Amino acid sequence: MHPARSTLRGALTSATVALLAVAAGCAPQSEDKAADQSSPASCAKGALATEVSGKLTIATDEPAYEPWFKDGKPAGGEGFESAVAYAVAKQLGYDKGDVVWQSVPFNKAFAPGEKTFDFDINQVSISDERKKAVDFSSGYYDVRQAVVALKGSKAAGAKSVADLKDVELGAQVGTTSLDYINDVVKPKEDPAAYAKNDQAKSALKNGQVDAIVVDLPTAFYITAAEVTDATIVGQFENQGGTPEQFGLVLDKGSALTSCVTDAVDALREDGSLAAIEKQWLSDAVDAPVLK
Repeated sequence: MHPARSTLRGALTSATVALLAVAAGCAPQSEDKAADQSSPASCAKGALATEVSGKLTIATDEPAYEPWFKDGKPAGGEGFESAVAYAVAKQLGYDKGDVVWQSVPFNKAFAPGEKTFDFDINQVSISDERKKAVDFSSGYYDVRQAVVALKGSKAAGAKSVADLKDVELGAQVGTTSLDYINDVVKPKEDPAAYAKNDQAKSALKNGQVDAIVVDLPTAFYITAAEVTDATIVGQFENQGGTPEQFGLVLDKGSALTSCVTDAVDALREDGSLAAIEKQWLSDAVDAPVLK
């Protein structure tokens, strides 16, 4: 064979192998495989497949309640969840100016369907049922549910779960607060379900319900700043021995899930989550346990 032809054929063969390797590297991956990527390179800023290139889109509900957000401003960086959101963003390599906030109703955040955000932070408890429609990061806060009633009312005197069975209760629809009423208290009357916590608080003020169920930090804020003639009756025990946890919500099969989870885990391990909790939720730590 002519030496020049042999050299040319060898070069073409090498080029073909290289092209095939590139093609294989660019082949589409399954959602599960993409979600399992956790190497430092795949989680580096610029490598993340965010909704907007170079930006991190974070969603929460409107209005944004305290103590989770200060003055109803998610972008302010103040309040427990606002601080956590920016800490996660920083862990992922995004500065505060790279974060874009989006308003998404609570129940829509974990409903089936494609999401327009990179992750949602809005006191959404992790559950197997919700995992059928969305992905969750690891938990960023262990939470308990609590009962709030007007001082001097029948509900305010409750000392146990059994004492709440004859009480008219209310909670926001789609929440674990409502689940606790239905599954733990099992009241004689069907609970009132409200689209927003604001509506539940108004119903309590107006005497339309005897008590409402919310997460414990929210209960402390309600009684301290919003319904000052109300009191925290008590908190529920964890069900099944596993603490209820809030998690960041992501699109089902999101390639960001492992990276966001790694960020939350790193913040927990280095003490950042505990420090943020101490700053914003330090008062919401003690209430009688209803058994």
